[in-house]
Amino acid sequence: MKEFTTIKDAVQAEIVEKKSKFIANLFYVESVKQAEKIIQETKKKYHDARHNCVAYRIVEDTNIVEKASDDGEPSGTAGMPMLHILKSNNLANVLVIVTRYFGGILLGTGGLIRAYSNSLIEAIKKSEKQEKCLGNEIELTIEYPEFENFKYYCKKNKINIININYSENIVCNIELEESKKEKLLEDYREKHINIAKINSLSIKYINKVY
Repeated sequence: MKEFTTIKDAVQAEIVEKKSKFIANLFYVESVKQAEKIIQETKKKYHDARHNCVAYRIVEDTNIVEKASDDGEPSGTAGMPMLHILKSNNLANVLVIVTRYFGGILLGTGGLIRAYSNSLIEAIKKSEKQEKCLGNEIELTIEYPEFENFKYYCKKNKINIININYSENIVCNIELEESKKEKLLEDYREKHINIAKINSLSIKYINKVY
């Protein structure tokens, strides 16, 4: 997976369907281990609820890991419909847990699918999105007189400076897409930008800059 959409912060949305309350908690997660921990914590928090249904999509080593759980609801009425919504919105590194407090009226298969889906859709509407893409983190050493020019270069080329250390020279870390890395290296070789040293650190998912 080269690009996906995620959320910046956890959000909550709530709907009521025929006296049943559906509470959707949407979380940003970076690993299956983190997601499973949140699931257990949420089930403890809502221990008096009838159901805590789950769906997640998580990128691990550039592969997508998916999970859907109906947690006692009729098969296919909760987890899979929510997972389908995550996939149709290209959402990843997200976990949704929808907690249901039963209101005494049976909703039927169609009613359950709509209720779980609509609660997640409301949470997605409330969330702030962030586009992620596969890119690189690079460490650069720059002399002080050149740093303002380099910052302008980064802004012009949509490169994100994520860390700056001031010592004998300036050492900073940047994140950039693969195509922009090739341009950076070419500009470095051709002396279009004055950088004392370049060190590639890792390939990782980075925030897409527009």
